[in-house]
Amino acid sequence: MRPFGPHAARPTPAERVRSILTAAHSMTVVTDGLHQEVHRLDGTGPMGHIHLHDPSEECPAGRTARIPVRLELTDIAPTPVRRRLRARVTLTGLLSAPYTTETTTSTCVEFGQALLEDHEGRSFVTLDEIRATDPDPMATSEANMLTHLVDRHAELVPLLLRLVRPRPERDTVRVLPLALDRYGLTLRLEHRTGHDRDARLPFPTPLTHMDQAAPRIHALITAARRASHTDHLLT
Repeated sequence: MRPFGPHAARPTPAERVRSILTAAHSMTVVTDGLHQEVHRLDGTGPMGHIHLHDPSEECPAGRTARIPVRLELTDIAPTPVRRRLRARVTLTGLLSAPYTTETTTSTCVEFGQALLEDHEGRSFVTLDEIRATDPDPMATSEANMLTHLVDRHAELVPLLLRLVRPRPERDTVRVLPLALDRYGLTLRLEHRTGHDRDARLPFPTPLTHMDQAAPRIHALITAARRASHTDHLLT
């Protein structure tokens, strides 16, 4: 039986960090105790505005890094689940020059560390791990696909519960898609008591292009319909 459940294949911490950096529409830059909100990322994500380099590497600007900086990003579920915060990413390092939101060129940051915080705990990710990780093909399309599923095909989402193992508890009052990545779809099961449970529905193989996502989701729905028919025959 395929491992439909909470422990199915999922992105590594490095993949999560890379996807959040790729898809983020805003971030908070903290220097000298000053918080600056950056909202105009022009679809390029923070990596289009921040150049991360190893302490052993020269900064392209050619100046010595000396100003501590912290970049804060949040990963928010695009669907109206009860608890929408999925993760936080904090990057720390040193700036080669004072940061300003009016800067039009890439800001050079000497990498210190990257911290991912989510419901599973805290994970530190190195610069080498970030560089070695390809962006998830769903990173920038996930929000549109999940909101489309909820807004246009909401009746199909509860059907996917047929694939969840162990079986959903009887007090489940709502199910919504929580996340979509190259490895599969995550559902958020909300209970009457206020307790939430997340379940992974994995794809047979990881996606390599965003165009593969819709057929894979349709395949999950088809599998759920078959499971529903089988359960009906056994009752």
